Amino acid sequence: MTDADEHRQRQERRHADLLVHGATVLTPSGAERIDVACSAGRIVALGRLHTAWSADVTLNASGLHVLPGVIDSQVHFREPGLTHKEDLETGTRGAVLGGVTAVFEMPNTNPLTLSAGDLQSKLDAARERAWCDYAFYIGGSAANAENLSTLENLPGCAGVKVFMGSSFGDLLADDEAVLRRILRHGWRRMAVHAEDESRLRERKAIVDASGDVREHPLWRDVPSALMATKRIVRLAGETGRRLHVLHVSTAEEMAFLADHKRRVSVEVTPHHLTLSAPECYERLGSLAQMNPPVRERHHQDALWWAIRKGVVDVLGSDHAPHTLEEKGKPYPQSPSGMTGVQTLLPIMLDHVHAGRLSLQRLVDLTSSGPARIFGIEGKGRIALGYDADLTLVDLCARRTIRNDWITSRSGWTPYDGITVTGWPVHTVVRGHTVVRDEVLTDTQARGECLRFLEARPAGGAGDAPV
Repeated sequence: MTDADEHRQRQERRHADLLVHGATVLTPSGAERIDVACSAGRIVALGRLHTAWSADVTLNASGLHVLPGVIDSQVHFREPGLTHKEDLETGTRGAVLGGVTAVFEMPNTNPLTLSAGDLQSKLDAARERAWCDYAFYIGGSAANAENLSTLENLPGCAGVKVFMGSSFGDLLADDEAVLRRILRHGWRRMAVHAEDESRLRERKAIVDASGDVREHPLWRDVPSALMATKRIVRLAGETGRRLHVLHVSTAEEMAFLADHKRRVSVEVTPHHLTLSAPECYERLGSLAQMNPPVRERHHQDALWWAIRKGVVDVLGSDHAPHTLEEKGKPYPQSPSGMTGVQTLLPIMLDHVHAGRLSLQRLVDLTSSGPARIFGIEGKGRIALGYDADLTLVDLCARRTIRNDWITSRSGWTPYDGITVTGWPVHTVVRGHTVVRDEVLTDTQARGECLRFLEARPAGGAGDAPV
């Protein structure tokens, strides 16, 4: 072969920014042993590419599985106002180390996220500091109900989040008239924390008297969740609004929601699928305290039933960190919430290893499901033209989760000391390998604002029908 022939062959070879070679890739058609070529932040080729393509960066991923980038659609990164617990840089750093490539952040910060200015402040804070892609919820309240159809369509808005309980000030929406106003202004799927605030107030005396964290599920009991869920589903049906019920924790809610799936999507958390009462409270104390509570095993069994039957649409971590000092306050003065974004995937991969769900079902719950439910543009699948968000995992790797691995400012996890099988190895965000061999290797945060498909109905007005 002449020098001219070699030069011509080199010229004929296609070139990519990144080539992932040798892995098993979870595509819409199933698991395939193919390569993935990425350029300009998107997937440009799939197939046996190694001999036909060159690349600036080649990831030899032999023995690994490539998942579409994991999307965590419920995190609390505490910025602004509560950054001693977490901030956007530390939270997203933990996300990518855990294999997460995009997050939806919640509005209960200080100040609350209720206006266009509040949203823009968060977008400005995330720019060049977020390691993964991001969007922010607007809180739905009496203070902004009539503006929600405009606010929910702003760039970077993940949608509207409503707290029927467990919140304060303008973010608490427990009045039926207010809920109707919120539901009627907008078209996008509305996320809701469903606990009945009046019942929680009535029952607070139980734990005030006992000071026993093991009674957290007794205070925030099954009826407090079921009443609120039934109420918001009824109101959503009357107003024609689509709902997303967050962190469902009870068997009774799952049985009810299974009959109301036409307009309602459902989230569960790894915590509710993994921890159970009373053992977790006896072992962890207030570190196991979250809202809604971790409950008894038969409720956990019902959540797994709902996953098998397709009632559950997405997994969210409900990452809600507090410092160990805050968690150490006497119960019930101790705040509810725990870290989760960094451990979401390792914990769920361990469930895959144990045979509780398939890897393809996990992809649906953490990637394609969130993209479908929320209308995220270019995310959720490994397909030509989609964003090059890839989560590469070793299904056989055994690791012990430790507090010192957690990058959250709070510095702890309820899974400290737990050994799991299955672990994220590389994380690729829009073609940039931000985590390689379990280490943050990129020198620059690469996160960008998520894009959403058009939320308004074709030719329609901005508000739901009365």
